[in-house]
Amino acid sequence: MDLQDLIARYGLLALLVGSGVEGETIVLLGGLMVHRELFGFGPAVIAATAGSFIADQVFFALGRRYRDTAFVRRIRDKAAFQRALQTFERYPNSFIFGFRFLYGLRTVSPVAIGTTSVSAWRFLAVNAVAACVWATTFISLGYLFSQSIEAVMGRIGSIEHWAIGVAAVVLLMVLAIRLVRRRRAS
Repeated sequence: MDLQDLIARYGLLALLVGSGVEGETIVLLGGLMVHRELFGFGPAVIAATAGSFIADQVFFALGRRYRDTAFVRRIRDKAAFQRALQTFERYPNSFIFGFRFLYGLRTVSPVAIGTTSVSAWRFLAVNAVAACVWATTFISLGYLFSQSIEAVMGRIGSIEHWAIGVAAVVLLMVLAIRLVRRRRAS
């Protein structure tokens, strides 16, 4: 099995996990893989949508469940958290839709929203639409600008090396999360 076979077989799983963990860079690379015909546009958008949606739902649930704990109270004191809440209170639906497009607010925003009184169903609905738009946008950009991305990456190293590196990081993160969960359960 060569590298292209590995990417074709496991690339969508890496895209799903990477879109939830890292974000735009992984999804842009997913668009590049679509351009290389290693997987289809639709499956790539579905994987990126699912990864982003699931991550944001988890962060929202953590904010909701642990909003009164010392850890979340410490996060609440951070400037980014306060900016997220202020913007959210002025434009709740727009903020839920758009936070994933705002650098520096992607992870803290769903936690912040989870500490508010917004209903879980409202967040779920707006988050689902936003995740789909976000994934479609970045897969499309990766596809459309694939030649430019490859030219830049060609100066740095081949795309295969990048893909292997990304896959390795994603795999290590999944293993680390499992290890932490096992230790907490013990």
